[in-house]
Amino acid sequence: MSPPVFRFAPSPNGYLHLGHAYSALLNSDRARETGGRLLLRIEDIDATRCRPEYETAIYEDLAWLGIAWETPVRRQSEHLDAYRTALDRLSALGLVYPAFESRAEIARLVKAREADGPWPRDPDGVPLYPGAARSLSADERDRLIDTGAPYALRLDMAAACRRAVGLSWNELGEGPDGERGVVPARPEAWGDVIVARKKTPTSYHLSVVVDDALQDISEIVRGQDLFHATSVHRLLQVLLHLPEPVYRHHGLLRDERGRKLSKSTSSTGLRELRAGGATPAGIRRLVGLG
Repeated sequence: MSPPVFRFAPSPNGYLHLGHAYSALLNSDRARETGGRLLLRIEDIDATRCRPEYETAIYEDLAWLGIAWETPVRRQSEHLDAYRTALDRLSALGLVYPAFESRAEIARLVKAREADGPWPRDPDGVPLYPGAARSLSADERDRLIDTGAPYALRLDMAAACRRAVGLSWNELGEGPDGERGVVPARPEAWGDVIVARKKTPTSYHLSVVVDDALQDISEIVRGQDLFHATSVHRLLQVLLHLPEPVYRHHGLLRDERGRKLSKSTSSTGLRELRAGGATPAGIRRLVGLG
């Protein structure tokens, strides 16, 4: 039997904070306890926000914490062809369509819909896609694309769910409401999610399932803020015939106001804490892993 494979997958769009340290240490501890492997993945598909200095800082902070990972590190920006291949497979199934509305236009559509009552929102509180791009003819789609108009490629969620019924996942951790064991997946709660954009042939949802499969990740240890997104990930795994890992969602570290820690919260930043005299052992105690 192959050893279990874990991964820590930060985005280099800011400096790491205590919440990142908690998740990275949990992955490292699990790999050590199980005789498994720990991989590091840099999720840098957002070219507008990701910076080389943040990526360098990730390596420095993790090494300072005493975390070791296998090399080479997988950087998403170097594997766009893999995501494009997965996107082509979804397109071949007739499950992807271009939507041309801007964020401002979507906001106006939602406001108009809410004149008749509340518009549904996804588990993160974002309004579901309210547009009608799915019903555009192929000729009209081609015409809009030929004009150079920006667009997002969305998953036809209703059609996708008809191809993957009875979805669930094995939860070894705990969801926000105490969910454990076999958890039913409800991807329809997310509506027609974005799987790529005109200039980027992927999205977080698509790239994460492709990467986890290509890297043979067997146990995914991550925060409860991604618990509900697992429904979308399980759907994509089934549609793309990718292996199913097990999931271990952990609680989130929060600030004094009960908010999830943010990269903009300098008081919890690892670089600031380290400069102030913190030690790796002290960080473990701060995040409850003493």
